[in-house]
Amino acid sequence: MRIGIDVRYLSHGLIGGVRNYVAQFVPAVIEQAPGDQFFLYADTKRDFELDLAKLPGNVTLRVLPYRSPLSSAWLDFVALRRAMAADRLDLAHFPANYGYGPRGAKTVITLHDALNVMPLVTMLKGKGSRRTPKYLALSVYLHTCSVSAVRHAARLLTVSNIAKQDIVRFCNYPSTRIDAVPHAPPPGMQRVTDPVTLDDTRHRLGLPARFILADGLKNPAVIVRAWRRLPSEFRAERKIVFFARHEPLPVVHEAAMAGDACLLRRPSRADLWALFSMADVFVFPSWYEGFGIPILEAMVCGAPVIASDRYSIPEVVGNAALLADAEDDATFAKHLAAVLGSPSEAARLRALGQARASEFSWPRSAAAILHTYREALAA
Repeated sequence: MRIGIDVRYLSHGLIGGVRNYVAQFVPAVIEQAPGDQFFLYADTKRDFELDLAKLPGNVTLRVLPYRSPLSSAWLDFVALRRAMAADRLDLAHFPANYGYGPRGAKTVITLHDALNVMPLVTMLKGKGSRRTPKYLALSVYLHTCSVSAVRHAARLLTVSNIAKQDIVRFCNYPSTRIDAVPHAPPPGMQRVTDPVTLDDTRHRLGLPARFILADGLKNPAVIVRAWRRLPSEFRAERKIVFFARHEPLPVVHEAAMAGDACLLRRPSRADLWALFSMADVFVFPSWYEGFGIPILEAMVCGAPVIASDRYSIPEVVGNAALLADAEDDATFAKHLAAVLGSPSEAARLRALGQARASEFSWPRSAAAILHTYREALAA
């Protein structure tokens, strides 16, 4: 096969779930298919992230020019298709929710969840404080591109079965042509046990001796409400440590001002692994997740997990976490008290979480993605 993959997420200096997905599955797929030819399409917005010296001989990198924000649209609709056509692809994979392959090639799209293809009014209602004109314009663009691209795709990939169900509901796309292939932990990720590394991280980041860990963008208000329900003996010796890739919700700053929490902005990967490894518990009351990578990372590093029961989260954790409705602070408080007050309960969840996380791997997911490519070509 001559396979093209849009890897511009690795030349834009991005962070987050889609970027991590592309960074992990691309090398894993290439490693499992030495007899196929791969063409990777990046641009010049930022330096390409993958080590070019480590790309095998069956991989060709095409770097297309990026001159301004309008270049993204030019690449989406014209330049990328021309480059792919010149490479005579059999199949083009677009792993970031939309894309348009050249005539004569089968197209596979990874639609990470249904957000970009649900009715536009519903999609925009969920933007909340981010409803700036620029953000809304980008949302409309992504919605329009995703809906039209899905119609022409030979096959879709997504990251969970619940996401697959939502895509079928909103797109009327045949479920038999959608494959749910999960994320996996980053290669080499493991619980940090070295006391020197942990002490250095604690002192460098100014962490309390004991803490519960949470994402400052994933419904932090319910965590703060649950925290304030806890008996004083639990709160006296701990704080909430929130981390955030972007500006967190205002309640995080309010909790920090009240002395209940502290905030870490954009911790490095190594620091995040140490945080998961040190935390008494990781709390993730997210409203919506196509998959929920932070839960998997927490389980790998041995953090007991308490999470919401929304969307894909129960599918990811299996029986390895305590669950509650995303807005039920009383049940979150009950679960927190159970974990913080019982070393045996924390140990039970830790063991279940690590066992559950071991079921996910990028080689396994890469094999499933390659199967999707072959199914698309056979159609």
